[in-house]
Formats: sequence, structure tokens, C-alpha cells
Amino acid sequence: MLKSLMVASATLFISTAAMAQSTVVVTEPAPPGAVVVREMPAQVRTYVMQQEVPSVAYQGDVLVGRVLPQDVEMRVVDGYDNYAYTVVNERRVIVDPGTREVIQVLD
Repeated sequence: MLKSLMVASATLFISTAAMAQSTVVVTEPAPPGAVVVREMPAQVRTYVMQQEVPSVAYQGDVLVGRVLPQDVEMRVVDGYDNYAYTVVNERRVIVDPGTREVIQVLD
């Protein structure tokens, strides 16, 4: 009985640990309205935090997934052409330069 209980406990522990470490890879576009979090090199965040740029006033909330209007000036991150940045409403944001979509809001 004790041996069965120990095996059952070990099995439960291992399966729980395995589930906690699972990764889902999505190969299709995200459904409309879904927020997609992109991983980016740490150097991008560090670079953006070090830059002195003026803040742009923007009506509305600055949120991940929001597309910034054309009049918001963006700057490309040196060495990382897939990332741009700006400061909107005193908040630094990392943006996809092709779509102008906010990737991450830095605080």
C-alpha cells in the first residue's frame, strides 16, 4: 500500500512539473483581439531605456497591440531593425516598425 502511494505521488509530481514547463508554438496568426507577447533581446530594452527622446502626447491608453498613428515619430533601435521605439504620454514603448503596433510598454 505504501509503495503504491509513493508511486502515485511521484507520478503526480512528475506530470505536474511537466505540464508547468510545456511550451505552445503557434504557427497560425493570432485571432483578432488577442495580445501576442514577443520575446526580444535584452539589448533592445536596455537601448530604449538609455535614449533621451521627447514624449509625444497621445489621446488614449498606450497598450500592447495598439497601433500608433502616423504622426507619432518612431526611432529604429540601432542594430535591431525589427524594433523601433518612442515615448508616448511619458511612457517608453517598443514598436514594430512595419506595422506601428506596440510590442511592449516599458516602465
